[in-house]
Amino acid sequence: MAAANMKAVKLRIKSVQNTMQITKAMQLVAASKLRKAKERADSSKPYLDVLRGTLTDIANGNTDFQSPYTRAGKNDRRLYIVIAGDRGLAGGYNSNLFKFMESETKDCEYDVLPIGKKSVDYFKRRGAKLFTEEFAEVAKLTISDCFTIARLVCDAYSSGEYGHVAMCYTNFVSMLSQVPMSTSMLPLSDFADESLKDPATEGKARDLILYEPDSETVFNTVVPEYLAGLLYTSINVSVASELAARRTAMEAATDNAGEMIEKLSLFYNRARQASITQEITEIVAGAEQG
Repeated sequence: MAAANMKAVKLRIKSVQNTMQITKAMQLVAASKLRKAKERADSSKPYLDVLRGTLTDIANGNTDFQSPYTRAGKNDRRLYIVIAGDRGLAGGYNSNLFKFMESETKDCEYDVLPIGKKSVDYFKRRGAKLFTEEFAEVAKLTISDCFTIARLVCDAYSSGEYGHVAMCYTNFVSMLSQVPMSTSMLPLSDFADESLKDPATEGKARDLILYEPDSETVFNTVVPEYLAGLLYTSINVSVASELAARRTAMEAATDNAGEMIEKLSLFYNRARQASITQEITEIVAGAEQG
């Protein structure tokens, strides 16, 4: 009986060791990819800053400026671009984002443009109306796809299909902290006080810039480019957040596996000692009887 228990424990230790090798490998892979993902996120921000500055100059330089992208939509229906992961094994990365999304969309009508396999699966299960499933895999998205998404969203907003467009993703705070957040995309007037006004230039004379054919046309042309840059940057930040969450989760799994192996080894050694003690006792008892 003791031998059978020892064999079962030995097989269990071997199984945990194999699992530990997998989690350790996944931790190292995630850590390696994380550095590149952070570099992509950082390198995409200057492009976004230039476009934001261009929109700021156009809006601030024209007192009678009007654009369909800065006016609040008459339709109450919302569109949310939700960026999740393609795979699991990343701790609470996906579940935390979906919980945040539930609180964000409470008591409102909305459609979803899911990015990431987990996002598609989640909103399908909930029966949400999907804007499109064409961009389901985060890993395959390119900057060209972001421009396509931005144009689709701008067309849907300008046609009055939606009155508000927002994006939910996970912001990379640090290696140990990734926080779900929501960013308003359209109308741009939602964050005009913060991003379309430059406090440094208020009350000062500004050089007037002539736009060809006119400022509104130029602004409306730049908006999809700006939204594409915002989306691309957010996707890169989300990927970095997912990799950081996976690295942390796999590190914890590796540590737990190590602790489990220690406990199983201790149990195995105790069972082995008990078996040896029992054999010696039986030998002594047999010798005394002889």
